[in-house]
Amino acid sequence: MAQEARRALTRALAALVLAATVFTAGAAPPPKSKPAWAELTATQQQVLDPLKADWDQLNSSRKANWVGIANRYPGMKPEEQKRVQERMQSWAKLTPEQRRVARERYKSIGKLPPEKREQLQQQWADYQALPPGEKRMLDTPPTNKASERRKPKTTTPQPAQQKPSTPKQ
Repeated sequence: MAQEARRALTRALAALVLAATVFTAGAAPPPKSKPAWAELTATQQQVLDPLKADWDQLNSSRKANWVGIANRYPGMKPEEQKRVQERMQSWAKLTPEQRRVARERYKSIGKLPPEKREQLQQQWADYQALPPGEKRMLDTPPTNKASERRKPKTTTPQPAQQKPSTPKQ
């Protein structure tokens, strides 16, 4: 009886595995988000060229945002166009993890009270006005020596030393 139950269980498991294999083998790959790169106009492709390598991995809403920027691009002033291109190129160089962190920071800034956002914008404007050399100094993390100076020094108490005993004569 126990042997029959095992056989039935084995058959049921085999049928389940077979069914799962059939269903997954016939499953179509998920549809690519629209628009595909080939569906963009020549002007949009030219503007969005820094994102070409990653275009297929973007979801539809992100693609829509970038297409909107590409559509506004011809009406921008030359300095705005340059800024958009520089930002797109730097964005394209980020790793997926760095992009995720950047999005989270952007969202958190949007949640700040207006006075905090204005303060942050002023600090950013002050930073942007600095000469490149000073910016580099601020961008580099402190060296170990500087960070060691900031840390309070802790000393571990030394164990009490006992005088060596001399044998009594």
